[in-house]
Amino acid sequence: MIDFSERKEQYGRLEKELVRLKAEYQSQKMPKDQVELLRAKMKQARSDTEKKEPKRKFARLRYKYAAAAAAMAGAFIILPNTSAAAADAMERIPVIGHLVEAVTFRNYEYQSDRNMADIKVPELVAAQQAQADGETKKKLERTAEEINAEIRRITDELVEEFEQNLEFDGGYQDVVVDSEVLATTDDYFTLKLNCYQGAGSGYAWNYYYTIDLNTGERLQLADIFKEGADYRTAISENIKAQMKEQMEADEDVSYWLDSDVEEWNFQSISDDVSFYLNAKGNVVIGFNEGDVAPMYMGTIEFEIPPQVLEGMWKY
Repeated sequence: MIDFSERKEQYGRLEKELVRLKAEYQSQKMPKDQVELLRAKMKQARSDTEKKEPKRKFARLRYKYAAAAAAMAGAFIILPNTSAAAADAMERIPVIGHLVEAVTFRNYEYQSDRNMADIKVPELVAAQQAQADGETKKKLERTAEEINAEIRRITDELVEEFEQNLEFDGGYQDVVVDSEVLATTDDYFTLKLNCYQGAGSGYAWNYYYTIDLNTGERLQLADIFKEGADYRTAISENIKAQMKEQMEADEDVSYWLDSDVEEWNFQSISDDVSFYLNAKGNVVIGFNEGDVAPMYMGTIEFEIPPQVLEGMWKY
C-alpha cells in the first residue's frame, strides 16, 4: 500500500529544493532590458516566415552572417545555465505511471546587437520509480540514450554553426530550439524538438521521438501496422482530402496539391515521414516548412481519423 503521508513529505522536500534551484537558475539570466531586446528580435525573426515565398528544397539553411568581433562586447552567454543538480532534482520527482520524462539538460544563450541564440537542450530520463520489468527498463534506458545522443548532435551542430557565423561581418542570425512533450500515455511517449533558424528570412523544422513504453523501443510508422497493410496510401489520400478541405474553407491556406510544377505536388508520405501518436491514440503526420506548402504556412500537422486506418493496426 502506498504511504501517502511519506509521499507528501517527499513532494514537499523536492518542491523546496526545486524552488531554491529555480531561484539560483534565474539569478544567472540576462538583465531585463536584454531579455526584452531578445524577445523583440525573436518576434521580428519569426514574422519573416509570414511572407509568401516560392518553394525551396533544402534540409537546413546555412547562414554566413555575423557581427564583427568588436560588436561582441555586449554579448551574454550561459552554457550551461541549468545545473546538474537541477536535472538530478527533477529526475528524483516521484513518478506514478510514467516510464519516461524529459528534463532540460542545458541551455545555450547568446545575445548581441546582430546575433541571438536560445537553444534549450532536452534529455530523456527513464524514470527509476516507475513499475516496469527489468528488460523493458534496460531497453528504455538504451532508447533514451540513443535519442539523447541524436539531440545532442543536432544541437551541438547548431551551436557550432552559430559560433562559426560570428566570425563574419554584417547581417543577422537567430537560432531558437525548444521542446515539448506531445503525449504521455500508458503505451506511448512522444517528445517534439522545435528548431528555428533565421537570417533575413527564416526556416522552421521539427523532430519527433516516439517510444513504445511496452517494449522500450523507438517507434517507426511501419511498426504500428500489420505487415502488408497499405497504410501509406490510406494516410496520403486522407491528407490530400484534408488539404483540399482547408483550401476551400480559407483562401489564405495553400498546399502543393494541383500546382503547375508537378514535382512540387504532394503525392505520398515516405517510410521515414515524421509522425507521433497523440493522447487519443491517433496518428499525426508532421511536415517541415516547404515540404508540402509555401514557406509562409510554417510547419504543418495532419491528424488522421482512426476509421481511415481501421483494420490495419498491429495491435
